[in-house]
Amino acid sequence: MARILAVTGGYVVPVSSDPIPDGTVVVTDGVITAVGGADTAVPDGAEVIDATGSWVVPGFVESHGHLGVHEDGEGWSGNDTNEMTDPNGARFRALDGIDIEEVGFRDALRGGVTTAVIKPGSGNPIGGRTVAIKTWGGRTVDEQVLATDVSVKSALGENPKRVYGDRKQTPSTRLGVASVLRDAFVAAQNYADKRTSAADKDEPFERDLGKETLAAVLAGDLLWDQHCHRHDDIATAIRLSEEFGYRLIVNHGTEAHKIADVLAEKQIPVIFGPLLTSRSKVELRDRAIGNLALIAEAGVKVAITTDHPVVPIDQIRLQAILAVRDGLPAETALEALTTNPADILRLNERVGALEPGRDGDVVVWSGDPLAVDSRVQRVFIEGRAVYEPGTDAAPRVVERWERFGRTSWMG
Repeated sequence: MARILAVTGGYVVPVSSDPIPDGTVVVTDGVITAVGGADTAVPDGAEVIDATGSWVVPGFVESHGHLGVHEDGEGWSGNDTNEMTDPNGARFRALDGIDIEEVGFRDALRGGVTTAVIKPGSGNPIGGRTVAIKTWGGRTVDEQVLATDVSVKSALGENPKRVYGDRKQTPSTRLGVASVLRDAFVAAQNYADKRTSAADKDEPFERDLGKETLAAVLAGDLLWDQHCHRHDDIATAIRLSEEFGYRLIVNHGTEAHKIADVLAEKQIPVIFGPLLTSRSKVELRDRAIGNLALIAEAGVKVAITTDHPVVPIDQIRLQAILAVRDGLPAETALEALTTNPADILRLNERVGALEPGRDGDVVVWSGDPLAVDSRVQRVFIEGRAVYEPGTDAAPRVVERWERFGRTSWMG
Protein backbone atom coordinates (compact mmCIF):
# COMPACT_ATOMS: atom_id res chain seq x y z
CA MET A 1 0.00 0.00 0.00
CA ALA A 2 1.35 3.40 -0.97
CA ARG A 3 2.53 5.75 1.78
CA ILE A 4 0.94 9.13 1.03
CA LEU A 5 1.40 12.54 2.69
CA ALA A 6 -0.64 15.62 1.82
CA VAL A 7 0.31 19.04 3.21
CA THR A 8 -2.68 21.31 2.63
CA GLY A 9 -3.82 24.89 3.17
CA GLY A 10 -0.40 26.52 3.48
CA TYR A 11 1.35 29.23 1.48
CA VAL A 12 3.35 26.89 -0.76
CA VAL A 13 6.64 28.24 -2.12
CA PRO A 14 8.05 25.72 -4.63
CA VAL A 15 10.96 28.16 -5.35
CA SER A 16 11.24 26.78 -8.89
CA SER A 17 7.84 28.32 -9.68
CA ASP A 18 5.44 30.94 -8.33
CA PRO A 19 4.08 30.70 -4.78
CA ILE A 20 0.65 29.11 -4.32
CA PRO A 21 -1.70 30.53 -1.65
CA ASP A 22 -3.83 27.83 0.00
CA GLY A 23 -1.63 25.26 -1.71
CA THR A 24 -1.27 21.50 -1.51
CA VAL A 25 1.77 19.25 -1.75
CA VAL A 26 1.26 15.51 -2.18
CA VAL A 27 4.08 13.04 -1.54
CA THR A 28 3.70 9.39 -2.54
CA ASP A 29 6.22 6.80 -1.39
CA GLY A 30 8.77 9.52 -0.71
CA VAL A 31 8.42 11.41 -4.00
CA ILE A 32 6.39 14.54 -4.72
CA THR A 33 3.49 13.65 -7.02
CA ALA A 34 1.48 16.87 -7.00
CA VAL A 35 1.92 20.55 -6.18
CA GLY A 36 -1.03 22.85 -6.70
CA GLY A 37 -3.88 24.92 -5.32
CA ALA A 38 -6.76 24.07 -3.04
CA ASP A 39 -8.42 22.04 -5.80
CA THR A 40 -5.51 19.57 -5.95
CA ALA A 41 -6.86 16.08 -5.34
CA VAL A 42 -5.82 14.43 -2.07
CA PRO A 43 -5.67 10.64 -2.54
CA ASP A 44 -7.70 8.39 -0.28
CA GLY A 45 -5.73 7.14 2.70
CA ALA A 46 -3.31 10.06 2.74
CA GLU A 47 -1.96 11.44 5.98
CA VAL A 48 -3.18 15.05 5.84
CA ILE A 49 -1.24 17.86 7.51
CA ASP A 50 -3.14 21.14 7.81
CA ALA A 51 -0.63 23.94 7.17
CA THR A 52 -3.15 26.79 7.22
CA GLY A 53 -1.42 30.02 8.19
CA SER A 54 2.04 28.55 7.58
CA TRP A 55 4.60 28.61 4.78
CA VAL A 56 5.51 25.37 3.02
CA VAL A 57 8.96 25.32 1.40
CA PRO A 58 11.50 22.77 0.19
CA GLY A 59 14.12 21.60 2.65
CA PHE A 60 17.27 23.72 2.62
CA VAL A 61 20.47 22.37 1.07
CA GLU A 62 23.72 23.03 2.94
CA SER A 63 26.21 22.89 0.08
CA HIS A 64 29.48 22.99 2.02
CA GLY A 65 29.76 21.65 5.55
CA HIS A 66 31.56 19.21 7.80
CA LEU A 67 28.49 17.80 9.52
CA GLY A 68 29.37 14.53 11.23
CA VAL A 69 33.07 14.62 10.31
CA HIS A 70 33.81 17.64 12.53
CA GLU A 71 31.52 16.99 15.45
CA ASP A 72 30.46 20.17 17.17
CA GLY A 73 31.84 20.38 20.71
CA GLU A 74 33.71 17.06 20.60
CA GLY A 75 37.27 18.39 20.27
CA TRP A 76 39.98 16.29 18.63
CA SER A 77 38.08 13.05 19.22
CA GLY A 78 35.27 14.08 16.92
CA ASN A 79 37.35 15.90 14.33
CA ASP A 80 37.98 13.75 11.25
CA THR A 81 37.84 16.61 8.77
CA ASN A 82 41.44 16.65 7.59
CA GLU A 83 43.75 13.70 6.93
CA MET A 84 46.79 15.96 6.81
CA THR A 85 49.41 13.30 6.20
CA ASP A 86 49.49 13.58 2.41
CA PRO A 87 49.02 16.74 0.31
CA ASN A 88 47.14 14.63 -2.24
CA GLY A 89 44.19 13.10 -0.42
CA ALA A 90 42.14 12.25 -3.49
CA ARG A 91 41.63 8.71 -2.17
CA PHE A 92 40.04 9.92 1.08
CA ARG A 93 36.23 10.00 1.44
CA ALA A 94 34.20 12.15 3.80
CA LEU A 95 31.61 9.37 3.94
CA ASP A 96 33.98 7.18 5.94
CA GLY A 97 34.19 9.69 8.80
CA ILE A 98 30.55 10.75 9.34
CA ASP A 99 28.90 10.19 12.72
CA ILE A 100 25.16 10.68 12.21
CA GLU A 101 24.68 11.05 15.97
CA GLU A 102 26.49 14.40 15.96
CA VAL A 103 24.32 17.08 17.58
CA GLY A 104 24.56 19.08 14.36
CA PHE A 105 22.10 16.75 12.64
CA ARG A 106 19.39 17.72 15.12
CA ASP A 107 20.34 21.37 14.66
CA ALA A 108 19.94 20.88 10.90
CA LEU A 109 16.31 19.85 11.33
CA ARG A 110 15.62 22.82 13.59
CA GLY A 111 16.98 25.04 10.83
CA GLY A 112 15.00 23.40 8.04
CA VAL A 113 18.06 21.76 6.44
CA THR A 114 17.21 18.37 4.93
CA THR A 115 20.23 17.83 2.66
CA ALA A 116 23.91 18.47 3.36
CA VAL A 117 26.98 18.02 1.20
CA ILE A 118 29.74 16.88 3.53
CA LYS A 119 33.28 17.77 2.53
CA PRO A 120 36.75 17.02 3.85
CA GLY A 121 38.64 19.99 5.24
CA SER A 122 40.98 22.48 3.61
CA GLY A 123 44.33 21.49 5.13
CA ASN A 124 45.42 19.57 2.02
CA PRO A 125 45.66 20.81 -1.57
CA ILE A 126 43.41 17.81 -2.33
CA GLY A 127 41.17 16.85 0.56
CA GLY A 128 39.09 14.00 -0.84
CA ARG A 129 35.64 13.01 -2.06
CA THR A 130 32.50 14.71 -0.80
CA VAL A 131 29.10 13.09 -0.22
CA ALA A 132 25.51 14.38 -0.23
CA ILE A 133 23.30 13.01 2.53
CA LYS A 134 19.88 13.58 4.04
CA THR A 135 20.11 14.99 7.53
CA TRP A 136 17.93 12.36 9.25
CA GLY A 137 16.22 9.03 8.90
CA GLY A 138 18.78 6.25 8.51
CA ARG A 139 19.98 3.58 10.88
CA THR A 140 23.42 4.16 9.37
CA VAL A 141 24.84 6.99 7.32
CA ASP A 142 24.63 4.77 4.24
CA GLU A 143 20.84 4.86 4.49
CA GLN A 144 20.95 8.66 4.39
CA VAL A 145 23.18 8.96 1.32
CA LEU A 146 21.69 10.96 -1.53
CA ALA A 147 24.75 10.86 -3.82
CA THR A 148 28.24 9.48 -3.26
CA ASP A 149 29.69 10.85 -6.48
CA VAL A 150 29.39 14.60 -6.01
CA SER A 151 32.76 16.33 -6.02
CA VAL A 152 36.33 16.49 -4.78
CA LYS A 153 37.37 19.09 -2.22
CA SER A 154 40.55 21.05 -2.91
CA ALA A 155 42.18 24.01 -1.20
CA LEU A 156 44.23 26.98 -2.32
CA GLY A 157 45.55 29.81 -0.18
CA GLU A 158 46.72 30.01 3.40
CA ASN A 159 45.58 26.69 4.84
CA PRO A 160 47.67 24.14 2.90
CA LYS A 161 50.76 26.39 2.73
CA ARG A 162 50.60 26.83 6.51
CA VAL A 163 50.08 23.13 7.26
CA TYR A 164 52.93 21.86 5.11
CA GLY A 165 55.12 24.95 5.39
CA ASP A 166 55.31 24.43 9.13
CA ARG A 167 56.72 21.00 8.35
CA LYS A 168 59.26 22.41 5.88
CA GLN A 169 57.86 20.35 3.04
CA THR A 170 56.04 20.97 -0.21
CA PRO A 171 53.73 22.82 -0.51
CA SER A 172 54.88 25.77 1.56
CA THR A 173 53.82 28.49 -0.89
CA ARG A 174 50.96 29.21 -3.27
CA LEU A 175 53.29 28.13 -6.06
CA GLY A 176 53.80 24.81 -4.34
CA VAL A 177 50.08 24.23 -3.81
CA ALA A 178 49.37 24.81 -7.51
CA SER A 179 52.20 22.45 -8.46
CA VAL A 180 50.75 19.68 -6.29
CA LEU A 181 47.46 20.01 -8.16
CA ARG A 182 49.13 20.05 -11.58
CA ASP A 183 51.28 17.02 -10.78
CA ALA A 184 48.24 15.13 -9.51
CA PHE A 185 46.17 15.87 -12.60
CA VAL A 186 48.99 14.97 -15.01
CA ALA A 187 49.40 11.68 -13.16
CA ALA A 188 45.65 11.11 -13.41
CA GLN A 189 45.70 11.79 -17.16
CA ASN A 190 48.51 9.26 -17.63
CA TYR A 191 46.66 6.77 -15.44
CA ALA A 192 43.46 7.13 -17.47
CA ASP A 193 45.37 6.59 -20.72
CA LYS A 194 47.03 3.44 -19.37
CA ARG A 195 43.72 2.15 -18.03
CA THR A 196 42.09 2.61 -21.44
CA SER A 197 44.99 0.92 -23.18
CA ALA A 198 44.87 -2.03 -20.77
CA ALA A 199 41.12 -2.40 -21.30
CA ASP A 200 41.53 -2.30 -25.08
CA LYS A 201 44.17 -5.04 -24.89
CA ASP A 202 42.28 -6.98 -22.20
CA GLU A 203 45.36 -6.75 -19.99
CA PRO A 204 45.45 -6.64 -16.16
CA PHE A 205 45.62 -3.19 -14.65
CA GLU A 206 46.60 -2.13 -11.14
CA ARG A 207 44.08 0.29 -9.65
CA ASP A 208 44.99 3.47 -7.79
CA LEU A 209 42.06 4.97 -5.88
CA GLY A 210 43.51 8.47 -5.79
CA LYS A 211 44.21 8.59 -9.51
CA GLU A 212 40.81 7.06 -10.25
CA THR A 213 39.15 9.87 -8.32
CA LEU A 214 41.01 12.56 -10.25
CA ALA A 215 40.39 10.76 -13.54
CA ALA A 216 36.68 10.96 -12.69
CA VAL A 217 37.07 14.72 -12.20
CA LEU A 218 38.74 15.02 -15.61
CA ALA A 219 35.96 12.95 -17.17
CA GLY A 220 33.32 15.24 -15.70
CA ASP A 221 31.86 12.61 -13.38
CA LEU A 222 32.95 14.53 -10.28
CA LEU A 223 32.87 18.29 -9.71
CA TRP A 224 35.82 20.24 -8.29
CA ASP A 225 35.05 22.13 -5.06
CA GLN A 226 37.82 24.71 -4.74
CA HIS A 227 38.35 26.34 -1.34
CA CYS A 228 39.62 29.84 -2.09
CA HIS A 229 39.16 33.26 -0.52
CA ARG A 230 41.47 35.82 -2.20
CA HIS A 231 40.82 36.97 -5.73
CA ASP A 232 44.27 35.81 -6.86
CA ASP A 233 43.58 32.31 -5.54
CA ILE A 234 40.26 32.33 -7.39
CA ALA A 235 42.15 33.31 -10.54
CA THR A 236 44.52 30.38 -10.00
CA ALA A 237 41.53 28.08 -9.55
CA ILE A 238 40.14 29.25 -12.89
CA ARG A 239 43.52 28.85 -14.58
CA LEU A 240 43.90 25.27 -13.37
CA SER A 241 40.34 24.32 -14.31
CA GLU A 242 40.82 25.60 -17.84
CA GLU A 243 44.19 23.91 -18.15
CA PHE A 244 42.74 20.50 -17.28
CA GLY A 245 39.13 20.96 -18.35
CA TYR A 246 37.22 20.14 -15.17
CA ARG A 247 34.04 21.71 -13.74
CA LEU A 248 34.99 24.29 -11.11
CA ILE A 249 32.93 25.47 -8.14
CA VAL A 250 34.36 28.29 -6.01
CA ASN A 251 33.86 27.62 -2.32
CA HIS A 252 33.92 30.53 0.18
CA GLY A 253 34.68 33.23 -2.40
CA THR A 254 35.41 35.98 0.13
CA GLU A 255 36.85 38.20 -2.62
CA ALA A 256 34.83 36.76 -5.51
CA HIS A 257 33.11 40.13 -5.90
CA LYS A 258 36.41 41.57 -7.19
CA ILE A 259 36.28 39.34 -10.27
CA ALA A 260 32.57 38.58 -10.31
CA ASP A 261 32.27 39.57 -13.96
CA VAL A 262 34.92 36.99 -14.87
CA LEU A 263 33.09 34.29 -12.92
CA ALA A 264 29.81 35.24 -14.58
CA GLU A 265 31.35 35.14 -18.07
CA LYS A 266 32.77 31.69 -17.40
CA GLN A 267 29.59 30.49 -15.64
CA ILE A 268 31.47 29.49 -12.50
CA PRO A 269 29.19 29.32 -9.43
CA VAL A 270 30.14 30.41 -5.91
CA ILE A 271 29.22 28.71 -2.65
CA PHE A 272 29.58 31.76 -0.43
CA GLY A 273 30.32 31.88 3.27
CA PRO A 274 30.37 31.39 6.10
CA LEU A 275 29.05 34.91 6.68
CA LEU A 276 29.08 35.06 10.49
CA THR A 277 32.81 34.87 11.12
CA SER A 278 35.66 37.10 12.21
CA ARG A 279 38.65 38.05 10.08
CA SER A 280 40.63 35.22 11.60
CA LYS A 281 43.34 35.19 8.92
CA VAL A 282 44.84 37.55 6.40
CA GLU A 283 42.92 36.23 3.41
CA LEU A 284 39.66 37.22 5.13
CA ARG A 285 40.59 40.89 5.45
CA ASP A 286 37.98 41.95 2.88
CA ARG A 287 35.28 39.68 4.27
CA ALA A 288 31.84 41.30 4.15
CA ILE A 289 28.30 39.96 4.08
CA GLY A 290 27.43 42.49 1.37
CA ASN A 291 29.91 40.90 -1.03
CA LEU A 292 27.35 38.18 -1.75
CA ALA A 293 24.93 40.71 -3.22
CA LEU A 294 27.67 42.05 -5.49
CA ILE A 295 28.51 38.56 -6.74
CA ALA A 296 24.88 37.71 -7.45
CA GLU A 297 24.25 41.08 -9.10
CA ALA A 298 27.01 40.27 -11.60
CA GLY A 299 25.05 37.19 -12.70
CA VAL A 300 26.93 34.50 -10.75
CA LYS A 301 24.84 31.61 -9.44
CA VAL A 302 25.32 31.59 -5.66
CA ALA A 303 24.62 29.32 -2.71
CA ILE A 304 25.03 30.08 0.99
CA THR A 305 27.06 27.91 3.39
CA THR A 306 27.57 27.82 7.15
CA ASP A 307 30.72 25.70 6.82
CA HIS A 308 29.32 23.87 9.87
CA PRO A 309 30.54 23.82 12.61
CA VAL A 310 32.27 27.15 11.84
CA VAL A 311 28.74 28.55 12.00
CA PRO A 312 26.07 26.21 13.43
CA ILE A 313 24.09 24.70 10.58
CA ASP A 314 20.74 25.90 11.91
CA GLN A 315 21.92 29.49 11.36
CA ILE A 316 22.00 29.10 7.58
CA ARG A 317 18.79 31.05 7.10
CA LEU A 318 20.01 33.78 9.51
CA GLN A 319 22.93 34.26 7.13
CA ALA A 320 20.45 34.60 4.27
CA ILE A 321 18.48 37.17 6.27
CA LEU A 322 21.62 39.23 6.87
CA ALA A 323 22.55 38.96 3.20
CA VAL A 324 19.12 40.39 2.32
CA ARG A 325 19.72 43.21 4.78
CA ASP A 326 22.95 43.95 2.91
CA GLY A 327 21.44 44.02 -0.57
CA LEU A 328 20.76 40.45 -1.73
CA PRO A 329 17.24 40.16 -3.21
CA ALA A 330 15.02 37.99 -1.01
CA GLU A 331 14.13 35.75 -3.96
CA THR A 332 17.83 35.12 -4.63
CA ALA A 333 18.45 34.45 -0.95
CA LEU A 334 15.83 31.70 -0.89
CA GLU A 335 17.22 30.25 -4.13
CA ALA A 336 20.69 30.27 -2.52
CA LEU A 337 19.33 27.91 0.14
CA THR A 338 17.40 25.60 -2.17
CA THR A 339 17.43 25.48 -5.97
CA ASN A 340 20.87 27.00 -6.49
CA PRO A 341 22.92 24.57 -4.35
CA ALA A 342 20.94 21.70 -5.87
CA ASP A 343 21.71 22.98 -9.38
CA ILE A 344 25.36 23.73 -8.63
CA LEU A 345 26.05 20.28 -7.19
CA ARG A 346 23.88 18.38 -9.70
CA LEU A 347 21.39 17.23 -7.09
CA ASN A 348 18.44 18.96 -8.75
CA GLU A 349 16.72 15.79 -9.89
CA ARG A 350 16.12 14.95 -6.23
CA VAL A 351 16.14 18.06 -4.01
CA GLY A 352 15.99 21.86 -3.94
CA ALA A 353 12.39 22.54 -4.98
CA LEU A 354 8.81 21.42 -4.49
CA GLU A 355 7.87 19.88 -7.80
CA PRO A 356 6.69 16.47 -9.00
CA GLY A 357 9.49 13.94 -9.30
CA ARG A 358 11.70 15.40 -6.58
CA ASP A 359 12.03 13.95 -3.09
CA GLY A 360 9.32 14.83 -0.60
CA ASP A 361 11.59 16.98 1.58
CA VAL A 362 9.04 19.46 2.87
CA VAL A 363 9.39 22.01 5.67
CA VAL A 364 6.49 23.83 7.28
CA TRP A 365 7.41 27.25 8.72
CA SER A 366 5.35 29.50 10.95
CA GLY A 367 5.90 32.27 8.41
CA ASP A 368 8.36 33.54 5.81
CA PRO A 369 11.68 31.70 6.47
CA LEU A 370 13.47 34.99 5.81
CA ALA A 371 11.62 36.67 8.69
CA VAL A 372 13.61 36.56 11.92
CA ASP A 373 10.64 35.50 14.05
CA SER A 374 9.65 32.52 11.87
CA ARG A 375 10.21 29.01 13.23
CA VAL A 376 10.29 25.53 11.78
CA GLN A 377 7.10 23.70 12.76
CA ARG A 378 7.42 20.41 10.89
CA VAL A 379 10.03 18.68 8.74
CA PHE A 380 9.40 15.80 6.36
CA ILE A 381 12.21 13.94 4.60
CA GLU A 382 11.03 11.80 1.70
CA GLY A 383 7.52 12.21 3.06
CA ARG A 384 8.33 10.90 6.54
CA ALA A 385 7.94 13.10 9.61
CA VAL A 386 11.33 13.72 11.24
CA TYR A 387 10.51 16.88 13.21
CA GLU A 388 7.04 17.56 14.57
CA PRO A 389 5.11 19.14 17.42
CA GLY A 390 5.66 17.42 20.76
CA THR A 391 3.21 16.83 23.58
CA ASP A 392 4.25 20.13 25.16
CA ALA A 393 3.76 22.01 21.85
CA ALA A 394 7.55 22.25 21.38
CA PRO A 395 8.74 20.53 18.19
CA ARG A 396 10.61 17.29 18.70
CA VAL A 397 12.89 15.14 16.59
CA VAL A 398 11.32 11.85 15.58
CA GLU A 399 13.97 9.38 16.71
CA ARG A 400 15.53 7.08 14.15
CA TRP A 401 14.23 3.91 15.78
CA GLU A 402 10.64 5.16 15.59
CA ARG A 403 10.86 5.14 11.82
CA PHE A 404 11.38 1.40 11.93
CA GLY A 405 8.55 0.69 14.36
CA ARG A 406 10.72 0.25 17.44
CA THR A 407 10.05 1.77 20.86
CA SER A 408 13.70 2.55 21.64
CA TRP A 409 17.18 2.24 20.22
CA MET A 410 17.42 -1.14 21.99
CA GLY A 411 14.52 -2.43 19.91
